[in-house]
Amino acid sequence: MASFDNIVINTNLATFSAHYGFDSKDKDNVHYGQLVDAAIGIKDGKIAWIGSNEQMTPYLSHYQIAQIKDAMGSWITPGLIDCHTHLVYAGNRSNEFEARLHGASYQDIAAQGGGIVATVSATRAASQEEIFAQSEKRLLALLKEGVTSIEIKSGYGLDFDTERKMLTVARQLGDKYDVHVSTSYLAAHALPPEYKDRADDYIEQVCEWLPILHQEGLVDAVDGFCENIAFSAEQIRRVFAVASSLDLPVKLHSEQLSDIGGSALVAEYQGLSSDHLEHLSETDIEKMAVSNTVAVLLPGAFYTLRDTKLPPIDALRKHQVAIAISTDCNPGTSPLTSLLLAMNMGCTLFYLTPEEVLAGATVNAAKALGLSHKGKIEIGCDADLALWDITRPADLCYQIGLNPITGIMRQGQWRKTL
Repeated sequence: MASFDNIVINTNLATFSAHYGFDSKDKDNVHYGQLVDAAIGIKDGKIAWIGSNEQMTPYLSHYQIAQIKDAMGSWITPGLIDCHTHLVYAGNRSNEFEARLHGASYQDIAAQGGGIVATVSATRAASQEEIFAQSEKRLLALLKEGVTSIEIKSGYGLDFDTERKMLTVARQLGDKYDVHVSTSYLAAHALPPEYKDRADDYIEQVCEWLPILHQEGLVDAVDGFCENIAFSAEQIRRVFAVASSLDLPVKLHSEQLSDIGGSALVAEYQGLSSDHLEHLSETDIEKMAVSNTVAVLLPGAFYTLRDTKLPPIDALRKHQVAIAISTDCNPGTSPLTSLLLAMNMGCTLFYLTPEEVLAGATVNAAKALGLSHKGKIEIGCDADLALWDITRPADLCYQIGLNPITGIMRQGQWRKTL
């Protein structure tokens, strides 16, 4: 047997790997790709060996005590992945929460200068250090629950300098906490006040800023808000064309409030994901299936906005579109910093199964970010793992408000549980 940097023994694995029986398309056989009484060997930040405790036991004497983690029967899942967040911003919008409770709609608040534009004003006014300090608290809340990879969007700058500032903070957070951060350029998020009634002119600027920020190493993917209160499919197409010329993958906020063809556009560009999707048509689901575009569902926004239009879960299942779950952490419509709670919401609000939401926060979330070596426990994959004091994997979706994490491994190293 090869030499390992770290070993985990006496554990049960929910691998979410097809190598160990996981099949997201088999809804009649709940399995999680599970292995019981298992052991794992870690080498150079990767999963190097998976087998039984019985196979590993003869070799334990070759290792120092510090290299061996006895899980004592606990479960290990892949590290959780939050694949859609607006975590970097400044300011507070609890006033809008109160307004909605008094009957104001999302559209009403936006029309009165609230919504995204309110956060834009606060984020523009804040220093990079202030934005980092506010955003750091939100990241730490997610890391405490076993998140080992996260997507962070720009989109609260809507000018070149602030978009750059946001993306820089996202990179800094990843560096400080040694956590994988995928950045998404979301300048096509809303129309800034200075471009009132000039949406096409603003989109031209968005297209001009993208190559510069990409050249600076700040952009991993390109996003947009394709909606009746934001940008049309044709305007987003112009942004996607620039992204394509730079070999950057695309994703989109689509069909949250209406159906204006966003998901079809993402599918046309072989996009990573289409997100929200309450108003998604079956025709566009078929297009997503062909392009292997992930459906990212965001129950936190559905809950906060008290929406009643459910995403078309049965049609997504029918056409075998991969489903991911995320917090959509943002200041206005989903001030949620618990992926575990988002998973519970996915079950209780969207009628997904525990296996579906766990896959949605691991292997399918990784797919939504284009991270082929994360989100599953499989030889050769990144050793990003979460150790849980639970009886069975479904406990992670069933329990509300209890964080059963007992160990977090990122890039092959055990991290302090916060």
